[in-house]
Amino acid sequence: MKLNRREFLLLTTGLVAGCKTANEVGGSARTINAGSASNFSRDGVYTNFRDDGFFLIRRDGKLFVLSAICTHRNCKLIAEPDKSFYCKCHDSTFDPNGHVTEGPAKIDLPVLPSFTNEHGELIVTVAAT
Repeated sequence: MKLNRREFLLLTTGLVAGCKTANEVGGSARTINAGSASNFSRDGVYTNFRDDGFFLIRRDGKLFVLSAICTHRNCKLIAEPDKSFYCKCHDSTFDPNGHVTEGPAKIDLPVLPSFTNEHGELIVTVAAT
């Protein structure tokens, strides 16, 4: 698989963010097989794995993974119809890219590491809970 510069930077940023998140909760991570990547072929936010700690987002043909855990107090986020994210615990909000739009959260949502394996399945790395 050949990556262009932008894809490489997004992937390495996601790896660093994912590793940092894993270290903050005990230093371990787990991988989740989200199934066939073709199941997520339409643009939008897929909330199937919210309870596992992430959202799958497809936009402009690109599939990426955002943490579904608020960076303020680790509450599970809610995906809103406008594709933003809301934390009901303390009213933090995040835009569709995971950037904080309203606090008390101050840290953007991490992009989690993911890849498609040789069988076409999407594999996501999340912090152990």
